[in-house]
Order: sequence, then C-alpha cells, then structure tokens
Amino acid sequence: MEAAPFYNDVAAGPAGGEAHWLKTSDGLRIRVGHWTVPDAKGTVLIFPGRTEFVEKYGQTAAQLAKRGYASLAIDWRGQGIADRMTPNRAIGHVGHFEDYQKDVQATLDYATELGLPKPYFLIAHSMGGCIGLRSLLNGLEVKAAMFSAPMWGIQMSPALRPVAWGLSAVSKPLGFEKTLAPGQSEQSYVLRSTPEENSLTGDAEMFCFLRKQLQEHPDLALGGPSLQWLNTSLNEMHQLSSTPAPDVPCITFLGSDEVIVDPGRIRARMGKWGDGTLRVIKNGRHEMLMDNPAMRTMIFDETTALFDQHIAA
Repeated sequence: MEAAPFYNDVAAGPAGGEAHWLKTSDGLRIRVGHWTVPDAKGTVLIFPGRTEFVEKYGQTAAQLAKRGYASLAIDWRGQGIADRMTPNRAIGHVGHFEDYQKDVQATLDYATELGLPKPYFLIAHSMGGCIGLRSLLNGLEVKAAMFSAPMWGIQMSPALRPVAWGLSAVSKPLGFEKTLAPGQSEQSYVLRSTPEENSLTGDAEMFCFLRKQLQEHPDLALGGPSLQWLNTSLNEMHQLSSTPAPDVPCITFLGSDEVIVDPGRIRARMGKWGDGTLRVIKNGRHEMLMDNPAMRTMIFDETTALFDQHIAA
C-alpha cells in the first residue's frame, strides 16, 4: 500500500488517521483513509456522498472512536483526490454506477490487509446510500447499517423529470455525456452558498468548517454532475426501487427539511425493510451528521446502539 496525502489540518478526526492509494480492478486510483482505536469493537465502513472526501468524515470518525469503533472512509472515483473521470475535474462523472462497486471491493481488500478489527458495520450518506444498498444486496458482510439521507431517489419537479431522463439518455450516443447536467455549476456548492441559505446543515459553524476544508485544499472540491452520472444514477435508483430489502438490520435518518434526495422513496423503502427503522429528524437538512452538536450526538448514540446490539450476532 502506498501512502496518500491526508489533510489532517482540516479533518478534525481522532489521532493517528492515515490514507493510502488503492488500485481498483479496472486500474483507477482511489484513496481510502482510516482511523483506529485501542480495543475497537469493530470497524465502520463510511460510504460518503457525491462530492465528498475522506477528511469530511474526520468528525464522524471522532464520534465513532468515542464509542469504541474504528472507521474508514473512501474517496470514490471521480471525487476527492481519487482519479477524476473527465479532463474538467470540476465535473462529477462516472461511466457506470456499478463501477463504484469496484471501489467497494478495493476498500474491503484494503481493510483486510490492514487487519482492521471485525465485525464491520456501514454508515452510508446520500450517494453512498445508493452504493451501500447495492453493496448489501451484493452480499457486503456487515452486521448492521445506518443510512443518512440515502439517495434512493432525487427530488425533481414533475416537469423536469422526463427531461432529465431523456436528455441524459441521449447524451452518450450523441457524445456529450461528460457535459455538466443542466442547472448545475462547476463550483462546489459550499463555496457558492451561505450559512443562512444552504440546504445541507442548520449549523452555521459547521457550514463554515466545510467551506474551510475546500478553501484550504481546493483539490478536494467538486462541482455538479455530468449527464452520464445523472443517467446511470437514475437507472440504478429505478432498479433498486423494485428490489426487496436485504436481510441486514438498519436505521435510516431522514431530515424533515430534506430538499435534495426523495423522502418518498426513502419512506417506501423503509416501510418494507423488515429489520429497519426510519427516524425522521425535526429540522434536519441533508447533512445531519454535520449539523448541530445535539443532533449529531443523538444520531451517533442511536447508530452505535444498533451496532452494539449486533456485534456478536
């Protein structure tokens, strides 16, 4: 394993965090970071959302470490400082949504090689929730999972939805699939929004911290998605919507003020998840793991309580 840059100055994680470069089965370079704790109960696999990166989950790792869990987080292909997929690194792109599973496999191999303590658990946010659900259906060996605002559907107006499907579907045959999706910006959302107006967190201090991460390390920044990313993600979410829930205990957190992912899809999925619990968080936005301290404490307490119940299961 080759050491990779790790921006500890903006991670705010536990001591001893490290990052390494990994090669996926199709030859791409991704980055994975991990945090260990003495006598860990297990290891939490953190699947970030679109545009996110290892250091953004340093504070999550710190919360987990306080509760006895080691953790690791991924720079998915096309974001963070993993290999970007287009000449314009500001555009989020992927060839096929299932390619993210190659990143998952490389990460699992990495965890095994490092000897990170088992059992494994999963925390998956937004796009990571879509990847994580597919991973569970593929047999990802975790004892329990937590989803935060999972991307099992995207909010769109009824008028825009057929346009999004149609335009993104023809983009690849016509050769413009790496073009920025309509209405999107090449500038990262946290750099163009404000603490007062953003749809991610109600905690102004945390929003400024997220902005500082990108100001200090601009190579982590990512703008909007490509038309190909849009098309392949819409197809993946559609396929998942008709798939039975995996036999894995889970808890899913949905903010009452969610405006990015589709709450209806989340409610429908969790209504059919036999060993699953849906928690709607009052005043929660999209980034509940990065909201006010009381909200974060409650979420991590409930999440690790679930994990604790299934350590020996």
